[in-house]
Amino acid sequence: MTGKKDINPFLKQVLELGPPLAFFFIYLRLRDDSFLIGGIEYSGFIIATIIFVPLMLAAMGVLWFLTGKLSRMQIFTAFMVIFFGGLTAWFNDERFFKMKTTLVYGFFSVILGIGLLQGKSYLAYVLDEMLPMRHEGWMILTRRLCGCFVVLAVANEIVWRTMSTDLWVKIETFAFPIALMAFLMLQFNLLQNHMDDPDHQ
Repeated sequence: MTGKKDINPFLKQVLELGPPLAFFFIYLRLRDDSFLIGGIEYSGFIIATIIFVPLMLAAMGVLWFLTGKLSRMQIFTAFMVIFFGGLTAWFNDERFFKMKTTLVYGFFSVILGIGLLQGKSYLAYVLDEMLPMRHEGWMILTRRLCGCFVVLAVANEIVWRTMSTDLWVKIETFAFPIALMAFLMLQFNLLQNHMDDPDHQ
């Protein structure tokens, strides 16, 4: 598969959001249980994490098969999920999976920050085809999104270190993605005057 193919937007959303929602509901079902495997006792959270990893990989595989393309962000996120999901299972320690979110957001902020120091918007390289916007608009959006990722990374550290696993799972599944989406929608509205006008191309 070499060319990018169109896909039903609803199906795309199901493939992208399905695994995190599945993790949420599996965790709710197993959170009060413990499982003895190979003489080692695992919590419901650990088992939910172990189930989540292949679910996410399967969804990404279907998405790649249908579209012929995965973004670098999706590939990196998959790597982080596999790596920290594996550490969580191997060491039987849920902290590894919780730290994954901090490192993902932190990595994105560092990458965007490096581009800003070079006078570039790496965000534009990823989204320019979908969102025609002038250079100054991309730089503004990149600076703001870089700051947003820093805030989310710090927030995740505070949440998982000071609050219950139940609350972390709910915030990780719903609050962080909704906050990020709301932030992006607000920025796109604020940056309308930086959008390219197709009538003047």
